[in-house]
Amino acid sequence: MRLYNTLSRSEEVFTAGPDKRVRMYTCGLTVYARGHIGNFRTFVAIDVLRRALKYQAGFGVRQVMNFTDVDDRTILESQKAGVPLREYTDRYIAAFREDAAALGIEAVEESPRATDPENIEAMGATIEALETRGHTYRSDGSIYFKISTLPEYGKLARLDHAGIKSGARVDTDKYEKEDARDFVLWKATRPGEPTWDPGIGPGRPGWHIECSAMALRLLGEPPIDIHAGGVDLIFPHHENEIAQSEGATGKPFARFWVHSEHLMIEEEPGRADKMSKSLGNVYNLQDVVDEGFRPSALRFLYLGVHYRKQLKFSWAVMAQAEESLKRLMDFLARLDTLSPGAAHPDVAARLAQARDAFGRYIDADLNTSGALGEVFDLVRALNSAIDSGGLTQGDAAAVRSTFDQFDRVLGILSLRRTEEERPPVPVEEIERLLAARRAARLARDFDEADRIRKDLDARGIVLEDTGTSTRWKRK
Repeated sequence: MRLYNTLSRSEEVFTAGPDKRVRMYTCGLTVYARGHIGNFRTFVAIDVLRRALKYQAGFGVRQVMNFTDVDDRTILESQKAGVPLREYTDRYIAAFREDAAALGIEAVEESPRATDPENIEAMGATIEALETRGHTYRSDGSIYFKISTLPEYGKLARLDHAGIKSGARVDTDKYEKEDARDFVLWKATRPGEPTWDPGIGPGRPGWHIECSAMALRLLGEPPIDIHAGGVDLIFPHHENEIAQSEGATGKPFARFWVHSEHLMIEEEPGRADKMSKSLGNVYNLQDVVDEGFRPSALRFLYLGVHYRKQLKFSWAVMAQAEESLKRLMDFLARLDTLSPGAAHPDVAARLAQARDAFGRYIDADLNTSGALGEVFDLVRALNSAIDSGGLTQGDAAAVRSTFDQFDRVLGILSLRRTEEERPPVPVEEIERLLAARRAARLARDFDEADRIRKDLDARGIVLEDTGTSTRWKRK
């Protein structure tokens, strides 16, 4: 398998350690708001990487994906809401888990929160190691990383060293691109903010130290194998993670850095902007569902463009993704209608050819768009074989097995099947609407009763009145 390594700006052959286990860290969501579909483009891309490592390359995977539940924004938003920080971030962690499951993202082995006591402790220990090695200074109760002490600072983002401002401090967690200054590791306690003291003085962590401490605590001795995230994290966050981790340990932090490109919103033809909360042009997964699309169609859309290329999002391209996924599911449904007959050697050969080609695309830096093209080439060939009688029941098991093999990496067919097993309207809501409809009919408000029936019908639920009771079923 070859992966593009942001550190070297080139594709490199990826190999696991002697135990064939991959240690991977993913920068998760900063939980001051619900994750949007731009965030989830990255998380789905990393899920495909995880699946490819496991099911294509045959490696074991230990993945850590954190929740940043303390930084400038989480504190500000929790204060605005008048809710304690932990309680405020709980709601968005729960929403993330729900959305991730709805998009077919595999659960990772560890999902720590920055404010977990063991992680605060690890941050303190990392900062102490940096102090011992001469990489820090204190000012006004805060502790800063002195970037001039690390000659390689800027190697990930390829910063121009002439523009690096050692000795000029930055206290905010996020700052402008290439505005490289000494950054805060531990912030002095301020009125109204949460505070901890892991032995380095009272305060709270800066954004960057959190991931360094959690990655090294949970994944062990550096270098870890893969560090992944969105391109917007390359600088300053990932650059500063490298500085902290390598400054504290004296060892390389990660062998491979994998970054996913932005999701762009096409508000009008020919014009697209990056989706971001700061621009206010965000959609979350519920918005997609409210527009009539299933999460599996969004996952399909993500996979249709290589993860290192920008992806333009619009409702029109979502409709195209839905149609393509329907074609795929319709083909698989045809397998149930095949005529009796023995397996065909030419079909087995065509399946083997498709599996080999699919694997080559995935091994080529996760080329999911090429892999999907191979899947649909196979669908067209097999549909033609069905039409001509060249595909029969004897071939069906091998065909299903091949598509299941594809799906272990892509994760779209199993997701669509799971969606189809669930009613399109939650059972609790259906029961509530049935009760409201019964009450309306008893009150002889037949217009309201008919409105409820039509509403459910439009959402994929058919009502059947039988005597004194009403049954419902999927459309």
